[in-house]
Amino acid sequence: MWIYLNDRFVQDHEAVLSVFDHGFLYGDGVFETMRSYGPRFFMRDRHLARLFQSADAIGLRVPIPLAQWADILQEALVRNELGTDQRDAYVRITVSRGVGDIGLDPALCSSPTVVVMAKRLVPPASHFYDQGVAVLVASTKRNLPSALPPSIKTTNFLNNILAKHEAIAGNAFDSLLLNWQGHLTEGTISNLFFIQKSRLRTPALDCGLLDGITRQIVIQMAQELRLPIEEGHFTVDQLYQADECFLTNTSMEIMPVVAIDNKRVGNGTPGPLTRKLHARFIESRGRLSEPPALR
Repeated sequence: MWIYLNDRFVQDHEAVLSVFDHGFLYGDGVFETMRSYGPRFFMRDRHLARLFQSADAIGLRVPIPLAQWADILQEALVRNELGTDQRDAYVRITVSRGVGDIGLDPALCSSPTVVVMAKRLVPPASHFYDQGVAVLVASTKRNLPSALPPSIKTTNFLNNILAKHEAIAGNAFDSLLLNWQGHLTEGTISNLFFIQKSRLRTPALDCGLLDGITRQIVIQMAQELRLPIEEGHFTVDQLYQADECFLTNTSMEIMPVVAIDNKRVGNGTPGPLTRKLHARFIESRGRLSEPPALR
């Protein structure tokens, strides 16, 4: 595997980071993940904009200008023989504070560390979309937004990891996290939607969740389909009353949920509006993906 490290591509065995990197020591950094459909990156420019916004929010300078990123990402696909009709790509960009002496002062680090990894995207198995998945509500609570704003995609993911542990222990596809007020927020790596009496509902951003890019696209599609949508403060009991439910993120698109805490959602199969939105999403992939960079 070819990995972009700081200013050049190196083989994975040469991609070595210092033990004094503050991303390793303190989780001091930001990241972004994206996918391709063939050679075209899904919402590439919006993902990159969010990377820079996350970095700005923690006072971290991304050392590579925005205009150069399309070429770097394209080269990552070419070098790793990705971005073909048979090999969609999963790409992760990580920017850490960099190497510095032990201590919390960001000024200890003179230069950020940049890593770009690209591998073949392995989507969820087709039977998950056909049959739906089961989730549970975690006992782990979402971080307070005033303590760690969810709009920042930080490399410190321990809150989500603890909730993922619960999902694994409960043999569930994922966990849903509640906030400090007991309101629904999101999954460990996904946004949450549910449908009740033909109305699409999703937790409002001020509940403490990431404004996912696929979340934004689903809201836009619902508006195009004239499907009533409500962003609000919802409880678990309201979720239990849902007729349909699904999760969204860039790599899995729209994943139907058919059970929550061992309670059946609707009739226990992916619902018609969930399927309709996913079909609309699939139809929209082309217009939502940036063309390959010119080389």
